[in-house]
Amino acid sequence: MADSGGTGDWPGRGSAAPTTAFARRRARLLASPRYRWWVLWAVLAGLLSVNITFTVFVVALPQVARQLHTTTSTLTWTSTAPLLAFGVAAPVLGKLGDVWGHRTLYLWGLAGAALSVVLTATAPTAGVLILARALDGVQGAATGATSMALVLRVFSSEERVKAMGWWSLVGAGGPVLGITVGAPVIQYLGWRALFWFELPLMAVALVIATLVLPTGGAPGAPTTVSGALSELDWRGSVALAVAVTAGLLALDQAPSWGWSAPPTVALAGLSAVSAVWFVLHERVAPRPLVPLRYFRTRNFTFGVVTQATTNFAYMGGFFLFPILMENVYGYSETRAGLVSTARPLLFSLVAPVAGYAAAVVGERLSAVIGSAVLATSMVLFTRFGAQPSMVLVLTALALSGVGIGIATPSAAASAANEFREDELGVMSAAQLLITQIGVVAGIQVMVTVQASGHDVGGVPTSFHRAYLVGAAAAVVAAISGAFVRNTPRPGRGRFDAGAAMSAGEAGALEAAVAEAGALEVGPGSGPGGGSGGRSGRTDRRT
Repeated sequence: MADSGGTGDWPGRGSAAPTTAFARRRARLLASPRYRWWVLWAVLAGLLSVNITFTVFVVALPQVARQLHTTTSTLTWTSTAPLLAFGVAAPVLGKLGDVWGHRTLYLWGLAGAALSVVLTATAPTAGVLILARALDGVQGAATGATSMALVLRVFSSEERVKAMGWWSLVGAGGPVLGITVGAPVIQYLGWRALFWFELPLMAVALVIATLVLPTGGAPGAPTTVSGALSELDWRGSVALAVAVTAGLLALDQAPSWGWSAPPTVALAGLSAVSAVWFVLHERVAPRPLVPLRYFRTRNFTFGVVTQATTNFAYMGGFFLFPILMENVYGYSETRAGLVSTARPLLFSLVAPVAGYAAAVVGERLSAVIGSAVLATSMVLFTRFGAQPSMVLVLTALALSGVGIGIATPSAAASAANEFREDELGVMSAAQLLITQIGVVAGIQVMVTVQASGHDVGGVPTSFHRAYLVGAAAAVVAAISGAFVRNTPRPGRGRFDAGAAMSAGEAGALEAAVAEAGALEVGPGSGPGGGSGGRSGRTDRRT
């Protein structure tokens, strides 16, 4: 599973150039003009395998509680624990991927996901189950940041928005597919079977990733685990982990504890103090975990703000919708769940098209239009009367999916295009972490606004107020998106095949090419080479 880290020979350090048929096929694959797309499909296969059960497992919690002799409220930690684990692990693992190699960490992350699935499927108690899901949060941090970095690495800056469109398709469509396929599995075969069916998908994704993904870490990066760990900013890591974990836990538990309750206030204070400590430390750290100059970079700052605020509105509205339809309009759980799939379904279908459109019209316009469409959907939810028509309901849901599907690829790509290849891992982790904070904040703030408004205007009005908060967040996203700079598109950049190979793989390619007598490839050249993903962009740090 370990790769060369960018310096050693393949498959083991110090070995001669491989001459097996497998090695030659992989070398040819690396030099293919379509190689960047093969990387994208390999990464998306892994993303699908780990997120397909993300939503549907919540449906199984009553059944799980009965079998494990616990309560549903206790099992809510199966959602909270991975969230907190992700917050702790994401920055560290993002940085580790940059210095050790994204491919290596991605493969270990998929292996960890498989272990989490086995532990979940065999969990004898609620405690073991919660621990297994926490492990799932750690692997999510590993595979999430590194998979995004791998995709961004092989696509040039002008094409990254297209790749992020396909990324969004699987990110939003995987849970929809999981509900469609997983709900009958849970009903007829039980919740444990759901995870046993997931395991073969991960095995296939792991094999594909091993065959396809490029090797290599940052130039001069350490090639051992201990060496990579010694490069990390551990004081900054601890400070950021405490700040994020305390903040997320306060947001997650505040509706049940109370926003002014001592535990909530204490966690919020701890989060604030740790965040200040983190900023002060990063200013003087020789190798900072998250360099503060990232936030002086226009596209990164406004890109992540756009992502956080669109997800605030989208996920807050997503969470409230079934409660609204069941408690106010008398929908059954099944009907509310079925209707609500219109939102992520449109998200997944629109995102790839929006990625290609943004490559033409620019990321700024796409981010603004997507956020404005999302804001419109939030306003439509406030227009639900005594008995809204199905046309109005589906229109509001569809516009939510369309809006975030348009905005997400552009916001993600514009943030990434400001950074060097050796920073993509920690940059991706920072994006995902800030987006996750937006998700949690949106759910908890909009739920709290709705719950606190029961006595003022009645239950329907309380939902209207919550959706107005979502509309305000989407307007902030539109304003933020207006400050994003479009990526210059002088021409299609091409991935540097030589940079993706270890020395042994380059030798294998030369042997294969010499055998065919077709061309000559060295590091940085060849049919998949050219200017590379790095040279297709200009450094526009502000």
